[in-house]
Amino acid sequence: MWQALSTQLTAHDFVVAGQRVTDHLKDHEADFVVAIEGAGIVCVEVKGGEVWHDGNTWCQTRRGRQVVIDPVRQARECCYALRSFVEADPRWTKGRIRWDHVVVLPNTEISDDFALPECPRWKVIDRTQLPHIAKLLRSVLTDQQLNRPLLDATGIDQLRTVLGGRGLPQRDVVARALENENAADALTQQQAVILDAIKLLQRVEVRGGAGSGKTFLATEQARRLAKAGQRVALICYSHGLASYLSRLTAGWPRKERPAYVGEFHTLGVKWGADKSPDEALRTADTIKFWEHDLPHQMAELAAALPTGQRFDSIVVDEAQDFADDWWEPVLTALVDENTGGIYVFSDEGQRVFDRHGTPPIPLVPLALDTNLRNTRQIANAFTPLVGQRMRLLGGDGPEVTFVATSDALNAADDQVEALLEEGWRPEDVALLTTGSRHPEQVARQQDGHQAYWSSFWDTDQVFYGHVLGFKGLERRAVVVAVNETAPHERSRERLYVGLSRARDRLVVCGDPDFIRAVGGPELSRRLGLSETDA
Repeated sequence: MWQALSTQLTAHDFVVAGQRVTDHLKDHEADFVVAIEGAGIVCVEVKGGEVWHDGNTWCQTRRGRQVVIDPVRQARECCYALRSFVEADPRWTKGRIRWDHVVVLPNTEISDDFALPECPRWKVIDRTQLPHIAKLLRSVLTDQQLNRPLLDATGIDQLRTVLGGRGLPQRDVVARALENENAADALTQQQAVILDAIKLLQRVEVRGGAGSGKTFLATEQARRLAKAGQRVALICYSHGLASYLSRLTAGWPRKERPAYVGEFHTLGVKWGADKSPDEALRTADTIKFWEHDLPHQMAELAAALPTGQRFDSIVVDEAQDFADDWWEPVLTALVDENTGGIYVFSDEGQRVFDRHGTPPIPLVPLALDTNLRNTRQIANAFTPLVGQRMRLLGGDGPEVTFVATSDALNAADDQVEALLEEGWRPEDVALLTTGSRHPEQVARQQDGHQAYWSSFWDTDQVFYGHVLGFKGLERRAVVVAVNETAPHERSRERLYVGLSRARDRLVVCGDPDFIRAVGGPELSRRLGLSETDA
C-alpha cells in the first residue's frame, strides 16, 4: 500500500501513515491520510490478509482465528474526527473542503457488483486496483456532488502544520532547572545523616564549599534542637541570608521554630543595645562600631540576660563572616557557657570581608566535600577557587558563558535580557556585581533594607545585588558583572561567591585580564578564556 502510494502520488501530494486522532467518542487511527492537490483529503483504512463479508458483518482471519471487524465504520469515524480537529485549528483557513473515507483490501478481490448501504463499490479498493490507487482516491474526492472547494497547495501546507500540533511545550530551561533542584533537594536531605552522627556532640564546626548543603544542615539542626525543647538561636551576619532564614523558618510548626532567627547585630539591638548608625556609611567610626563597640556592648547585655532569655544552643551560618569580638556575646548568651550547644557552619573560601575571627572554643571539625546544588558545569568552573577537592553530584546544565568586555555592567544588562528571551522568568534571574553596585540595586536600597530584600522574593522582577550580600543565597540563573577596577585582597573570594550563586545557568561578564590575575590560569581555562582574549 505504501509503495503504491509513494510511486503513484505526485511530489505535491502529502501522505501520513498511522495518523492518530482523539475526540470525545474514542481514540482513532487512520492507516493512511492522503492529501491530493486538486482534490481533497481521504482517510484510508487498510485490512490485509483474508477479508470477507458474511451478509451481516465484515470478517478477517487473524492467526488462524476468525474475528469480526468493521473497517467502514473505522474509516468513517476517523475521517470525521480528523476533519473536526483540522477545522478547529486557527491556522486552517480553507474551511470545509472535500473529505472522504475509503477501505483498502490489498489481499482480497471484490466483485464489481459488490454493494452495501454504507459502502458502495467505489469506496472499496481491492488487490486488483492497487496499481491505480492514486487515481481511484482522486476520483472518490472529485466525483463528490457537494459544492465544496478542492484542496490546493496552500491547504496541503496548512494540513502539514496542523497535524504537527499547536501550543506544544517547548524545551523549558525552568523545567530543567526544577528537575535538577528536585534531585539536589533529595541529595541535600540525605546530608542530614551528618546531624544524626553529631547528635551527642555539643560543639561542632561543619566546613564545606559552596553548594555542599551547609545552610540546609544549619537550619535543620536548629529545627531539630527546637523540636527537642531547646531554646535556639539561628544567626548569621548578612541581611540577605537573614531574610531567607526568617522566611524559611516562619513556615515551620511553632514548636520547631528557633526562638531567634536573624542577624547577629540585630540580636544585640533586641537586647537593648544602642541604635546602630547607618551601615551604608563606611567610615572609620561606623566600622569601629560594628566590629568592636556593638559586640562589646552585646557581651555586657548578654551577661545580664535572665535565664529565660538565654539560649540552650546557638547555630551560626556563614560563620567565616564573624570577627573575634563577636564570639564573646554568642557564648555569653548561652544558658551554660561551658556546655551549651555551638554549631558553626562555614566556608573559608567565602571570607570576603576584611575581618578575621575564630571561635575561642574547641570545636569538632567535619568536612563536606560534595557539591550538590550547582550543575556540574557551574561547579566545575569555580572549583579552582574552592581550596579543596569536591565531588560534583549536581545535575547537568548548559556550559558557563563568559563575555569578554571592558564594560561589565552594560554587558551584564544585555545578558539579563538574553536570559529572559531564553525562557527564564524574572524570578529566576539575579545580576550580581563584584565591584560598585548596579544602579538598580542602589535605587531599590533607598527604601531601606527590609524593602530591598523583599524584592528578592518578587516574582515579577530580576534581582540586583552584590556578591557581599548574596552569600548563602542562590538563583537559578545568575549574571555576574566582574566590575572591580583593580584586584584587591578579597577579589578572589568575591569572584568565588559570585560564580557559585547560580544553580543552573551562569554568565560571567568582565575583563579577561582581570579574571586571569584574580582567578589564575586554571579558572581561566575552565571559563574558556584563551590567551588571545583581551
